[in-house]
Amino acid sequence: MASLTLRGLRKKYEELEVIHGVDLDIDDGEFVVFVGPSGCGKSTLLRMIAGLEDISSGSAKIGEKIVNDVAASKRGVAMVFQTYALYPHMTVYQNMSFGLKQAKTDPKEIDIRVKEAADILQITDYLDRSPKNLSGGQRQRVAIGRAIVRDPEVFLFDEPLSNLDAALRVQTRLEIARLHERLGSTMIYVTHDQVEAMTLADKIVVLKDGYIEQVGTPMDLYERPNNSFVAQFIGSPKMNIFPNTDLPQKSKSVLSKLKDKKIDLGIRPEHLIECKEKDAIISGKLDLVENLGEYALVHMTSDNGMEFIAKLNNSPTEKKGEKLYFKANKDFVHYFDSSNGDSI
Repeated sequence: MASLTLRGLRKKYEELEVIHGVDLDIDDGEFVVFVGPSGCGKSTLLRMIAGLEDISSGSAKIGEKIVNDVAASKRGVAMVFQTYALYPHMTVYQNMSFGLKQAKTDPKEIDIRVKEAADILQITDYLDRSPKNLSGGQRQRVAIGRAIVRDPEVFLFDEPLSNLDAALRVQTRLEIARLHERLGSTMIYVTHDQVEAMTLADKIVVLKDGYIEQVGTPMDLYERPNNSFVAQFIGSPKMNIFPNTDLPQKSKSVLSKLKDKKIDLGIRPEHLIECKEKDAIISGKLDLVENLGEYALVHMTSDNGMEFIAKLNNSPTEKKGEKLYFKANKDFVHYFDSSNGDSI
């Protein structure tokens, strides 16, 4: 196990800079998730740590060693890719042991490591099978097992669940969480799925356009986002942002913090409460109801044409096109500067 320190890390492709001076500290044994939209630089940053992409400037340190010029195979990291990258002509055992054989590890040690990893991942019964005879979830466990046997200082996961169906994603996500608890290893996990980020991470790094927007625990980001981008990216469904110009006068008077400033108001769907017209700070026409059993998502359009979502415990009695009214506890209302989106 090892800590990781990034200082002023930049990546350029000729004149195009895609990673802009990233500074980040990851503690020994932490589970850190890089999250952000497609093209934000999260996979590029992971590949720079792995040694699969050159570092244009800045430094990456694993433990006490700067690894900028260290070959990927010598960095003490193991990577699990989005595509399983298994050798189709080899058995599960051979796939898991291949890297150790290349490193000329003693055959007895190889056997011990492979069988221990297989036991951890519950794939002992599949060691003699070929990858084509495995399900997607089993193949991903083999890929993770191949990383475990190397006994790396840092595990790197590049969107490992994106090829799995919904049920398998949940199951494999739990297996990865249990794996981290069991091994206590430093793990860095890349995903665009904020649900994976919230459920797996000790610490989340939110990226946008090659910059870090915020670093913190899942609840830090959920409850205290630095800006409207983080506020809308973390949480499902995303936070409603009501532009200052679209807020009815009653909203501005009830939420007095707005005063005369140009401030956008953010309220998460789960914090909108259906109420009577006299108590409302926002209202709208009902467009669509998603009944999800334990709750309902109601899609609304405000009087000013602003679309928003409310999460209700029960399906509303109103019909499509009818008006609903909502209030919100001031403790759960977020305020953002209209000019730059920063939290106030």
